[in-house]
Amino acid sequence: MQSLGRLLQKLADSGVDFVVVGGFAGVLHGSTLVTRDVDLCAVLTAESVQRLRICLRDLHPRHRMTSRKLSFLDHPTAGSKLKNLYLETDWGTVDILTKIAGLGDFARVRAQAMEIDLFDRKIRVLSLEDLIQAKEALGREKDLLAVKELRAIAAKSRTKQA
Repeated sequence: MQSLGRLLQKLADSGVDFVVVGGFAGVLHGSTLVTRDVDLCAVLTAESVQRLRICLRDLHPRHRMTSRKLSFLDHPTAGSKLKNLYLETDWGTVDILTKIAGLGDFARVRAQAMEIDLFDRKIRVLSLEDLIQAKEALGREKDLLAVKELRAIAAKSRTKQA
């Protein structure tokens, strides 16, 4: 988890506009479920991809969904249109998605995200309600298990506010 925190910190310094989603967002909301990656939602423009390459260069980023584990530094070629990135780095796995199931594209996700102070930086995180909705939309067993805990966190939060 410590490496994932450092990875997120490094990404926050990259200048790429993103929202933390997935399991790490759950942890930031108080989930006790362990995650082994950082999931982000962002727009993958030529400029943001170049910023990511510069940011991750020293961490040897590789495409984890390809059999040959091609280097992200060389593939795809500059200017190629990307829908998602699934990368392995020396500090852990980072998945960068342009859309989130059950929610929509980056503009929608960002509009409802909350901003938190983390690692002396302002980081956008998927709201708890949106995280629950996204995990329900995925419908995988592990996501539905997370939904139960996230709903309990949300209920406890509402009780504190009342």
